Amino acid sequence: MDAPVQSVVEGRFISTRRGEVFVSEHTFPPAYRHGLTPLRTSVPLLTMGQWAHDTQLAELPIETLAFLDTETSGLSGGTGTYAFLVGVGRFIGDSFHLTQFFMRDPSEEPALLEGLMDFLAPCSGLVTFNGKAFDAPLLVTRYLLHSIPVPFKEFSHLDLLPLARRLWRDRLPSRALKYLEENILIAPRSIQEVPGYEIPYLYFDYLRTGNASPLKGVFYHNAMDVVALAALMNHIAAVLHEPLNGKVEHGLDFIALAKLFEDLNRWEEAARLYERGLESGLNETDFGSALQRLSSLQRRRGDIESAVILWKDAAAKGYIYAHVELAKYYEHHQRDYSEALKWTERAEQLVSLQDIPRFEYRHWMEELEHRRIRLEEKGNK
Repeated sequence: MDAPVQSVVEGRFISTRRGEVFVSEHTFPPAYRHGLTPLRTSVPLLTMGQWAHDTQLAELPIETLAFLDTETSGLSGGTGTYAFLVGVGRFIGDSFHLTQFFMRDPSEEPALLEGLMDFLAPCSGLVTFNGKAFDAPLLVTRYLLHSIPVPFKEFSHLDLLPLARRLWRDRLPSRALKYLEENILIAPRSIQEVPGYEIPYLYFDYLRTGNASPLKGVFYHNAMDVVALAALMNHIAAVLHEPLNGKVEHGLDFIALAKLFEDLNRWEEAARLYERGLESGLNETDFGSALQRLSSLQRRRGDIESAVILWKDAAAKGYIYAHVELAKYYEHHQRDYSEALKWTERAEQLVSLQDIPRFEYRHWMEELEHRRIRLEEKGNK
């Protein structure tokens, strides 16, 4: 039995230059929270722009950002794949307005693309999740096939997936948007949710039968993806703006932030974040890695005294690299060859006692033997 989309999903038909397209619209008021997080960010996107190498991003008003997600006929991309449902949201005033463009038949694709173009007209930036690799190239292909100008060609584009990987790859087993929604935003989805891999098949069934009933879950899935994008950007923006303000609780998250700030050459902030992470109960492996990165950072910052304190702390815990760094310090900074030789010999003993891979054993012993011979020669002069 036919069940047209307008009988399943609340919406209306709008006219475009290329025909009619069905749209479903929702407004989320300022008080709405997605899990624990409001949708609208109140902090500048300075660090996000710096990370994305896009200075314009930090200057864009929040009202000019479009949050976009597509549901497609397949995941392979190319000219045979089209976006049958495009969800896009933007802030109008303090409220978040979400519009979903749906094509009842592939012949309506030009109308969908035109409707999306009109929605994006006031915008200057695009926010997606894996959109640089998938959603944006797919839509560009569809626009070009229909000889319609690409509306977001000159937009700044913030793809949150690479940033999410930087922040949570060491702590969370998945960085999928739904997983982050549940575990970072604390916003589980309702029973309306359908798995993403089922969505192309549900659409093809709709094209074959005319029954849109199973697509209700697809509209819900797409809407929640778009809303989650806004909330996730807000959460990340707040964390990057003030990483020590209490929003971060896990030690590995502090370390991930420290690495990111270190890569941005914001070394003072990175050092504070490493220190906070080291105070947060890391396991032995993560603690040792973070301690090594912090000591190396302090050396690059010119704070050699802090680096020496860290190396001695790490050496007391049995880390080989710390012994080597102390040997270098006493040889090159203090010209104390006797003390440098002592740390080198301790490192040799440590290597011989540890159960480490053969290649690593050989690497350390060759380096340490070379260093010991040089220091013995210097000490005899």
